[in-house]
Amino acid sequence: MPNFTRKAIKDTFLKLLDEKPLNEITVKNIVEECGINRNSFYYHFQDLPALIEEIIKEESDSVIQKYSSVNTIVECFDAVTEFASNRRRAIMHIYRSVSRDVFEQYLMKTSQYFVQNYLDTALADENISTDDKITIINYYKCVCFGLVIDWLNHGLKEEYSLAFKKIFRLKIDMAVDIAQKLKNQI
Repeated sequence: MPNFTRKAIKDTFLKLLDEKPLNEITVKNIVEECGINRNSFYYHFQDLPALIEEIIKEESDSVIQKYSSVNTIVECFDAVTEFASNRRRAIMHIYRSVSRDVFEQYLMKTSQYFVQNYLDTALADENISTDDKITIINYYKCVCFGLVIDWLNHGLKEEYSLAFKKIFRLKIDMAVDIAQKLKNQI
């Protein structure tokens, strides 16, 4: 029964978040919509920020499981944008709220995972130092993160993400080029 209640709370919260901004949602709204009492909510979640963090973490983990491996930087970007675009209205409400930092934390984690996954494959044949590999991972992680944040700032418009994919396709082997240039600097 507790897992059912926990899921009902999350589903109800997401339904409400699709309808209105986060600052207009209260625990009272959730429990009334769910048909439970406040104690049941607080048995499962410390507060609304804890509920939000669990939902974002689960979404991040779900996207990571779905894309267990990525072979190109375009696939990497697709996976990261999927994390940001699932439940678009709810994500935009969280992004525009005081809980934005939680979303950004998991967006960065998701970006890190996919970039590292991609670069482990792309740079497998390159003889580069650990520090250089970390530098390349950090570069791509920040690029993916920054592009998704910019995309969110533009309202998750499809044409915006398509423009980024074009750029990534032009720079398809850039990671190997960067690795070679870093290796040659030593």
